[in-house]
Amino acid sequence: MSETVISAENLTKRFGDFTAVDRVSFQVKRGEVYGWLGPNGAGKTTTIRMLLGLLKITEGRARVLGFDPSTQAKAMQAHIGYMSQAFTLYQDLTARENIRFYGQAYGLGRRDLHRRQAEILDMAGLRGREHAITANLSGGWKQRLALGCAIVHRPQVLFLDEPTAGVDPISRRQFWGLVYSMAQEGVTVLVTTHYMDEAELCQRVGFISEGRLIALDTPERLKQTQMRGQVLEIDCDVPAHAIPVLQEMHVFEEVALYGALIHVVAPGVGALKPQIEETLRKAGVVPRTMDVIAPSLEDVFVSSVRASAEPEKEQ
Repeated sequence: MSETVISAENLTKRFGDFTAVDRVSFQVKRGEVYGWLGPNGAGKTTTIRMLLGLLKITEGRARVLGFDPSTQAKAMQAHIGYMSQAFTLYQDLTARENIRFYGQAYGLGRRDLHRRQAEILDMAGLRGREHAITANLSGGWKQRLALGCAIVHRPQVLFLDEPTAGVDPISRRQFWGLVYSMAQEGVTVLVTTHYMDEAELCQRVGFISEGRLIALDTPERLKQTQMRGQVLEIDCDVPAHAIPVLQEMHVFEEVALYGALIHVVAPGVGALKPQIEETLRKAGVVPRTMDVIAPSLEDVFVSSVRASAEPEKEQ
């Protein structure tokens, strides 16, 4: 069985009367890419900051590589890397100077640092840009440079907190290629994101909403086990007009726009197609196609959040 390198048991963080993280429990294995998916304010960053020892744990316990973040954060730092939401690079230094600075901060010797500078420049595709001032680099280059600085000391565990926010899709895909190359070398990666396509790239995903872990599994298993009802994808001529018409039918658990298409969710939704078509045509909307499809991870996430909120509404 793979070794557990990150564990949390009933991890809780309160700020006064506000509970930011509510009794969260999970484990991450060595070499695993584990995703933490949720909207802004869900508790993702707070969880990471407790695991790093940057925030005091209110209740529960955590271990990273066997270290207790509450009491052994300093000893743990030599074995972990952290890339925060905001780039922590020094904008007035060159790419090479940033790598050197972080390498020296982690205590690398001159020979090892020289070797790591070359490796990171190659990994990040920054050859030819090593003397460029960091402020002048594009978002994608800065992102890869920040990742290089976070792993300059070859950490065993890497925490990435929404590392691709505001970065173009091509750079995001290149970044994930780097993440997986590290995981194949045995580095454990915990990454937070609110991008559904990035969550699909993780080996396991935890859904977090309002500080609570509401589902945890592989993306495929989540689609098989967490979706309530079926998804009907509707292609029509006036989606903006169709959505309120569909909502007024009061038979769907969810009505949402996905690009130019509409997804409606309900148990046995395929049997409702004649009723849907009739309702739309009466409203002056022409449905071109209606197909029952496999749910996307976004469909599943919305369904899970709704299901987790229902008991509270009933109380």
